[in-house]
Amino acid sequence: MEKRNLLGYTVAQMEDLAVTLGEKPFRGRQLFKWLYKIRQYDFEMMTDLSRSLRQRLSDGYAFRGLDADQTAVSKDGTRKFLFRLNDGHPIETVLIPDEESGRRTACVSSQAGCALGCRFCATGAMGLRRNLGVGEIVGQLLHLRDEHGDGAFTNVVFMGMGEPLLNLDNVVDAIGIISDGAGLSHSARKTTISTCGIIPGIRKLADTRCKAWLAVSLNAAIQEKREKIMPVAATYRLENLADAVKHYTQVTRTRVTFEYALFEGFNDTMDDVMAFSRFVKGIPCKINLLAYNPVSGAEWKAPSQEKIDWFAKQLYPRVPAVTVRRSRGADIDAACGQLAGSSARRR
Repeated sequence: MEKRNLLGYTVAQMEDLAVTLGEKPFRGRQLFKWLYKIRQYDFEMMTDLSRSLRQRLSDGYAFRGLDADQTAVSKDGTRKFLFRLNDGHPIETVLIPDEESGRRTACVSSQAGCALGCRFCATGAMGLRRNLGVGEIVGQLLHLRDEHGDGAFTNVVFMGMGEPLLNLDNVVDAIGIISDGAGLSHSARKTTISTCGIIPGIRKLADTRCKAWLAVSLNAAIQEKREKIMPVAATYRLENLADAVKHYTQVTRTRVTFEYALFEGFNDTMDDVMAFSRFVKGIPCKINLLAYNPVSGAEWKAPSQEKIDWFAKQLYPRVPAVTVRRSRGADIDAACGQLAGSSARRR
């Protein structure tokens, strides 16, 4: 009989497992710490567990992580990892170092593919294969630590493949493991969940009291333009999205980030500036601007750096705060919107 993989078990599930094996719940918490914090995957080496418990774990259970099928390294130091899941579906994870700030950001996937079909995104061109399980989400980060040590990453962003709010329960459980002091011990306040604007998910996330930050991929504040590049906007309209984000900020007492990719001659005009400033009025927020990252087959082009700087100067001080982000890893298709799984066929 195949051994059950404990990767993705939460603290509560580990405690339930301990009870099932005739032990006190605290033994489950010990097991949780061994696997996630200490990263000891050999039950026989867990010396504070009884010999009989270690034997029962060895007989019926395992802890199998993710192994990278391919790794690519950009000229700017960005690393992209391609993982092949048990059913063959590919997912990608990106590790982005920033020498100036000392940050090392892990960009994590939450789905294999994506159902939303944004017109500028390679992942959307794949279509949705399936949601990732909790273990498949956490496993991406465990692999980074196994390969690069405890300091492998300082920040985690759910900006990889997929729409996190369409897999919200598993994402929240994964963040629970990531942020637990006996788990990966990575602060939820250094974790960001990015969404294309799934309104029910935003409201549900607010109610979970998850401590991660929220980022909304806006890309256009004019309804017709947003629908052209993001089909989901026809279902979740801008006025309703604004209400949901305001609700989120009120419940969580945090500000949100609006991500805005600029496309030459499309969403980079003064009309777009004014629409953007009206949209965010009354919402505690900051704005991240970035240039569109080219995707094979897409019709869009990136604006010049001068145009990006002009757009930023027109936005501020009409909006609370504006940052211009620099794309990383574009030469290995690791930048925002470029993740597709190197061997995945595009639809």
